[in-house]
Amino acid sequence: MNDIKLQTQSSAPATYLPKGEGLLTFPINRTVLLVIDPVNDFLSEGGAAYEMTKTTLALHNVIDNLRLAIEGARLAGVPVIFGPMAYTEEDYADEHLQHRCGINRMMFELKMFTAGSWGADFHPDLKPLENDIVLTPHKSTDVFETDLPKHLERLGTTHLIIAGMAANLCCESTGRRATEKGYDVTFLEDAIGSEDMLSYEAAVKINYPLIGNAVIRVNDLIAALSLKNTDNISIQPGDIVCGSDGSEIGKVSEIFEASESYLAHFVVPRGLVFEKDTYIPRDAVVKQTGKKIFVNIPKMVIGKMPWDAPPTSAGMEEKYGPHSSKVAKLYSSRNPTGID
Repeated sequence: MNDIKLQTQSSAPATYLPKGEGLLTFPINRTVLLVIDPVNDFLSEGGAAYEMTKTTLALHNVIDNLRLAIEGARLAGVPVIFGPMAYTEEDYADEHLQHRCGINRMMFELKMFTAGSWGADFHPDLKPLENDIVLTPHKSTDVFETDLPKHLERLGTTHLIIAGMAANLCCESTGRRATEKGYDVTFLEDAIGSEDMLSYEAAVKINYPLIGNAVIRVNDLIAALSLKNTDNISIQPGDIVCGSDGSEIGKVSEIFEASESYLAHFVVPRGLVFEKDTYIPRDAVVKQTGKKIFVNIPKMVIGKMPWDAPPTSAGMEEKYGPHSSKVAKLYSSRNPTGID
């Protein structure tokens, strides 16, 4: 019975939607910009949460950057989806959402996102246009618990760009869920705000680089959307290499094509970040924005990768691990219990 369960699990399709492509830009016909909670309670003076959020909003010029990201997406032909919240009497009196978790209690007590109110309405500089999509309201921190999946499927989406509020809650929860669902997830670090600097830094600098594919700035997004989509990876000597946290790692010094023994890779020479030359596999690069390329490893972790020599085909095969048909038990003692 355990062998049957193992085979059933192994036959399930891979979950990463953009698998097998060489695109480093955002495919216009498969990319969506999701703007979460760009509303007055978060973004406008007098909003229920504004006294908490105003510091990160000002530091990163979030409202202007959100506007630039939205306008840039519209200009490039990328659909813009707005994901707001709204609460009615039934949510609290009938569903008792104020008892579900801390953030629901906070929103209840502060009367945040009350349906039909000024606070729940969109910031005046960030109002949806007729061709934009406005989702049914989410009731906690995960925007996937709305009609978002249906819209993403209808649009043929593979690449999801996330911006809005708040960094460590709705943006992070939705980004995690999107990654688990197989989407290529990018966070716009200067178009995201939070209730304080600690939560912003924890989300944007620590969590996003690991749960998403890249953390970039709005001007990098605009540059990427202006590039012609191509299947050709066009890394050049002198390109700036950034980690998945958006931090600069170094510059490309040499580029090597795949050979019989070695994988395609490039070299970032030793310097302030690296004590020795670093040989980065080309398939670690996930985004290109003009002269910047992004690898999906954070800057603080990249030095721990086994990249002190050119990557080999044999080494890659070893990292794949065993084929499922050769695994008697997923774990050394037993297989998953299962419910089938």
